[in-house]
Amino acid sequence: MPIATPQQYAAMLDAAQEGSYAYPAINVTSLVTINAALKAFADKKSDGIIQVSTGGGQFASGLGVNDAVLGSVVLAEAAHRLAERYNVFVALHTDHCQPGKVDGFLKPLIAETRRRREAGHGNLFQSHMLDASELPLKENMALSRELLKECAQCEIILEVEAGVVGGEEDGMDNTDLPDDKLYTSPEDMLEVYDSLHGLGRYMFAATFGNVHGHYKPGSVKLRPDILKQGQEAVIAKNGPEAEFDLVFHGGSGTPRHELEETLAYGVVKMNIDTDTQYAFSRPVADHIFKNYDGVLKLDGEIGNKKAYDPRSYLKKAETGVTERLATACDDLHSTGHTIYGKV
Repeated sequence: MPIATPQQYAAMLDAAQEGSYAYPAINVTSLVTINAALKAFADKKSDGIIQVSTGGGQFASGLGVNDAVLGSVVLAEAAHRLAERYNVFVALHTDHCQPGKVDGFLKPLIAETRRRREAGHGNLFQSHMLDASELPLKENMALSRELLKECAQCEIILEVEAGVVGGEEDGMDNTDLPDDKLYTSPEDMLEVYDSLHGLGRYMFAATFGNVHGHYKPGSVKLRPDILKQGQEAVIAKNGPEAEFDLVFHGGSGTPRHELEETLAYGVVKMNIDTDTQYAFSRPVADHIFKNYDGVLKLDGEIGNKKAYDPRSYLKKAETGVTERLATACDDLHSTGHTIYGKV
């Protein structure tokens, strides 16, 4: 199968909303993590979302280039080719892009999709995220409107955020924010709807105390009811068709019952990064510890090529990510719900 078309991606989101499930969205940085994601989705007969951050793009471009756009294009092109061997739909997305990076990251990627479409090819990415939550809401929405109009011309879905996700991830540090910044109010959700309605399709990352990273039990106070209140306010004013396609950021480490509660309030996408990073690194560390003398050439010895061949431990890393992402499909109830072959 090819990567989902814009129409197929829209149908994916519609199906998730109607069926009260959500898609895991995994950040990838390499062929290993792309392959792990594709296998997990296929094993679970779940559609899914593969996404690239600015830092992930920089890493993928190599230390000698360090170009977030080039690396993102390379990962996306690889995903397009690899996905052809699987019978589920996968959409490609870019993660948090702050306002200062829009001109250097988002707009060049939108332009790349425009060039592809003009040449008769499909979209490179099916959606992008603008994280303008650092701005006052009115400024956030002004920039969101501008980009949503541009995205809509290429049938790209824009993800926006109001409220701030706590914690630290990929160069963003929101660990010291006051609690009131971590919760999106119903009034904010109404303003988002009023600002963006009719300009193109979008997803909305409303915040309800969620954070990036892992924290000990009790230190993170999620309030999924925030999503319920906001949805009710928007629907009461604008009708059932106004229901948001919501995104849950910082899903790693969240208990299953809290994940499931958000599904009832319109969450159709959940970002999972920290858990899959650990699932990648844990088996690599295990391999190194168990094969220490083979991985390293100690005291004049020659080591064991089978132990230090990167493929020996990267295969284990791929398996670890696949298993963790498969669990996410189960937790979010997307397992068995692929719409491949139905649209």
